Amino acid sequence: MSLRGPLQGVGLPGATVLRLAVDEFLYHEAALLDEWRLDDWLALFADDARYVVPTTDLPEGDPQRDLVLIDDNRTRLQGRVERLKSRHAHREYPWSRTRRLIANVRVTGTAGAEIETAANFVVDRVRGDAAALVGHYEYRLLQTAGGFKIRYRRAILDLESLRDHGSISIIL
Repeated sequence: MSLRGPLQGVGLPGATVLRLAVDEFLYHEAALLDEWRLDDWLALFADDARYVVPTTDLPEGDPQRDLVLIDDNRTRLQGRVERLKSRHAHREYPWSRTRRLIANVRVTGTAGAEIETAANFVVDRVRGDAAALVGHYEYRLLQTAGGFKIRYRRAILDLESLRDHGSISIIL
């Protein structure tokens, strides 16, 4: 049996295995962030990776032409991780407790070794008061001999503003 849509031409057993592997990868990534294992999280990224968080008023924003909250390449991600692990990240020292819930994981396309996927998220952040950040992810994952690598990660917030949350000092 073949599927129609994003996985057209991929047999049902293969599509199921792929989707389960993507599920496990995203759950693992969420656990690394919740456990503040930032170096291990960074190791999930390909050398040519991008991490984008658009503004809440322009969720479809393109970093090439629009202002975005975060537009990091692999080098900037490394700097972000180093800063968050240091005492210089005053908003996150000691770091916030977070709990990420990942749901509705979908493989939306494949092209060679690259897999496009999407998922919904809720990140509960506890530091003093609790705050929930809700949205969805878009990924391009690269299949390698050692497993998946993140080539592109976009976290789109469903919030109308960050006013109640202040700034984003954690990794979504």
